[in-house]
Amino acid sequence: MSARMDEKRVDTTDAIDDLPTVPCHARDGLERRLVRKLDLRMSVIVVIYTLNFIDRTNVNNARLQGFEKDLHLHGEQYATVLSILYVGYIIMQVPGNMLLHRLGRPAILIPSCMAVWGMISVLTGITTNYTGVLVVRFFLGFVEAPFFPGVLFLVSRWYKRDEIAMRTGLVSCGSILSFAFGSLIASGILSSMEGKLGQAAWRWLFYIEGGITIIVAIFAIFILPDFPHNTRWLTPEERALAISRLAEDRYGTAEELGKQTTIQGLRDAVSDWKVWWVTGGITFQYAVLSFASYFPTIAATMGYGTTVTLLLCAPPWAFAAIAAFFIVRHSDKKQKRYRYLAACNGLGSLGFIVSICTMNTVARYISLFLMAQIIGGYMVLWGWISNTFDREPAKRAVAIALISALGQLGSIAGSYIWPSNWGPTYRYSSIICIAAIAMSTSMFGMMHLYLKHQNVQIERNERDAKDVKELRDPIGFRYLV
Repeated sequence: MSARMDEKRVDTTDAIDDLPTVPCHARDGLERRLVRKLDLRMSVIVVIYTLNFIDRTNVNNARLQGFEKDLHLHGEQYATVLSILYVGYIIMQVPGNMLLHRLGRPAILIPSCMAVWGMISVLTGITTNYTGVLVVRFFLGFVEAPFFPGVLFLVSRWYKRDEIAMRTGLVSCGSILSFAFGSLIASGILSSMEGKLGQAAWRWLFYIEGGITIIVAIFAIFILPDFPHNTRWLTPEERALAISRLAEDRYGTAEELGKQTTIQGLRDAVSDWKVWWVTGGITFQYAVLSFASYFPTIAATMGYGTTVTLLLCAPPWAFAAIAAFFIVRHSDKKQKRYRYLAACNGLGSLGFIVSICTMNTVARYISLFLMAQIIGGYMVLWGWISNTFDREPAKRAVAIALISALGQLGSIAGSYIWPSNWGPTYRYSSIICIAAIAMSTSMFGMMHLYLKHQNVQIERNERDAKDVKELRDPIGFRYLV
């Protein structure tokens, strides 16, 4: 069975040999047109990611309008409803990305997953008890799992290293937009749909938002690209350029493309200590990001009603989206990563400190703006991860999925660090987040120093090598730090 599937897998090395050569004098103009076309197509991912986060986090908005009461949730059951989603994530992310690499059809796989999670989101609206919502949320995470690492892998298969943080950041802006627009949409639905057709307003929240997801998924099938070697809407010249420019950027020659099988990629990823170190660091980062799931709850401590609270949630995330855009753009321009992650984490820590020190309404609202800046560092971080493991596509697919999946252990733990009895100040929650930020920033700081040392070693090897073939790393290869 495995042998037959390997025979069906596209051999990108052979595909490269069959492609036409792009003349040098025409390359620059063709490359600009290719990137513009690709950016236009990829922009649909921002919409998909926005809906992904809305479907994942709409329980937080529903909580303000009777979700817990109608489902008879008590104690830590609400936190478990949040955390069970990440169990499905952990189970399915690595197999999902391995399947994506093997099939080579993200334009089919990603929208298909999207349509299914949209249907599951709709089903959340008909649940009547704790067991029902727990089962639905588990399968929601299970089906959503292939999306995020799959999108990161897809982006890394099209863009060069000095382009990737910007595109990863723009894609990840969907998560920020979901918090902003999700709150605005929820405020409208929750304030106007109560009792319609005998249904509670929070149930309509799942019906409407899940339905929108299904519709967008259908259109996405015709918009998303596959990989450079098998995307049908590319001209032969564009296909040749798409493949060769990545080969030059990462490997030195196109012959290196497609060497690894999916199983070899799995073996190489799990045997690379950097994958596990980064996983540890991002686990703490995810624990910090748990505040986003409780953002409406934190905002509610300012004392306003449901509609006003949800409206107040939008500006901090809108500002964070604008800031993140400039952060990732500057990160690509300077070809630096860690300093931007550390700066964003520092602003987030300041926000938690302000939240601890005062109950003043204005100060607490400013603290929400500061906390939201963490998301900019999160975007830069994923660009950095893609850069660090970008040498072989199969290994990169597994590494991204493995880091994302096991990092969700932080999300599971984070779901329990905002209990209601710690409100309204949530001082202990903020202290835990500050400690987690310190751990994450320190671990990635050590990775930063290690990669800088590796770059020095690569430069030394290049100077000392008598023959290019003696080089362990291609000429010009450097880790981004």
